[in-house]
Amino acid sequence: MTLRRFASAALLLTTAVGTAGWAGLRVNTTHSIPPGVYWLTDLPVTPGDTVLACPPELPVIAEAFQRGYIGVGFCPGGYEYLFKRALAAKNDVVSIEPSGVSVNGSSIPNTAQMSADPAGRRLPIYSKIGFRLSENDVLLISNYSPRSFDGRYFGPVDSSLIRGVVIPLVTW
Repeated sequence: MTLRRFASAALLLTTAVGTAGWAGLRVNTTHSIPPGVYWLTDLPVTPGDTVLACPPELPVIAEAFQRGYIGVGFCPGGYEYLFKRALAAKNDVVSIEPSGVSVNGSSIPNTAQMSADPAGRRLPIYSKIGFRLSENDVLLISNYSPRSFDGRYFGPVDSSLIRGVVIPLVTW
């Protein structure tokens, strides 16, 4: 009888979590934005919004996946979703340098590139100065965590990779 109750409770919990996820509830356990529970919306993305996005299918992302910076998930390539801020979009002028990121001439704090990860492995260098984002480009950066693996290492991404704007419900 105990096994039957446990199985019923597990099924109920799995159904509840699956339904909540399908409806838009997302839990962030990464350090890219404050950990917590977020609601996925279909609001239009504007610079400064926090978004849920799939990583681009690039060699640098495959390496990040192999190193464990990006987990297993439902995005193309089998990657997990990224929680990042959309800090720049079409027509913004961006500079990405080892010393940090600037958008339209304003430096963004906590965006300096690290030369190595905590295991001592070299990180990729992405450097491009004073370029204008195209109509479909978005720069996804975490200025919450200086250790985030984001656009400072792989550049802007196509806006089609964004799944929606996330709104915090509870953070810790």
